[in-house]
Amino acid sequence: MLVNLLEYVMIRLVELYSFLIIVWCLLSWFPNGINSALGEFVDRLVRPYISFFDRLIPPLGGVSFSPIFGIIVLNIVSYGISAFFKMFLGA
Repeated sequence: MLVNLLEYVMIRLVELYSFLIIVWCLLSWFPNGINSALGEFVDRLVRPYISFFDRLIPPLGGVSFSPIFGIIVLNIVSYGISAFFKMFLGA
């Protein structure tokens, strides 16, 4: 029971962070979107993670693909969490 709850919470946190990355991308399309209170909050949460991918994958034609790769990695982490709980903890 507790193991299932822990798995559920961890996967939902990964999904929430993926959603924040999407919100961050959408805010970047609007003038002063990142400069709003919501934008600054989301930027503080997302920028450190995305900047890791910015160093690995440079923007092409002024378009950064780092958020896409960041979300892909988060999905892989989510599947890994699920597999871990199923294999080792029998959830």
